[in-house]
Amino acid sequence: MGTVTIGVSIAVPEPHGSLLQERRAGFGDAAAHGIPTHVTLLPPTEVDATALPAVDAHLTAVAAAGRPFPMRLSGTGTFRPLSPVVYVRIVQGAEDCTWLQQRVRDASGPVARELQFPYHPHVTVAHGIDDAAMDRAFEELAGFEAEWPCTGFALYEQGADGVWRKLREYAFGSSVVPPQAGHADVGRGSIASR
Repeated sequence: MGTVTIGVSIAVPEPHGSLLQERRAGFGDAAAHGIPTHVTLLPPTEVDATALPAVDAHLTAVAAAGRPFPMRLSGTGTFRPLSPVVYVRIVQGAEDCTWLQQRVRDASGPVARELQFPYHPHVTVAHGIDDAAMDRAFEELAGFEAEWPCTGFALYEQGADGVWRKLREYAFGSSVVPPQAGHADVGRGSIASR
């Protein structure tokens, strides 16, 4: 069957997702239309196609252990000069994204892997384009704001055409924050607090 390239991410919902995708294309990022706007939990990873059922079972278990949390984006940041990326910052929900990506990449799971750089949750809006366009992305989206309740994540596969397509969505197992013994913050909804 060969190998497939997969990724796991949290989709940025509409209307924000399309708006940021259009802006990314407008800055000259040729890959923009093939990449849905997202927060990465597992970067592009090559796996044997026969491993997909095990990946699905693993992600189902990760989602079952998660619960909804608030996500808020605000302003821009960059990884330059280390990496040619401009992104929209996650100002609420970053700890939850970190918790999730650790479980997705768990050493005992089917997609265990090391990362090229330390994990830093973000929403890419420009990648690998010229410096002037990167500067424009950084400046023009500096006032960008969005927020939504994150209720799950999805598995994507990259086609031979370079386009990422959703294979399956995984909803978090609990829609309500369960009571935490000895914690007064029962209503907070953060999965990072466990």
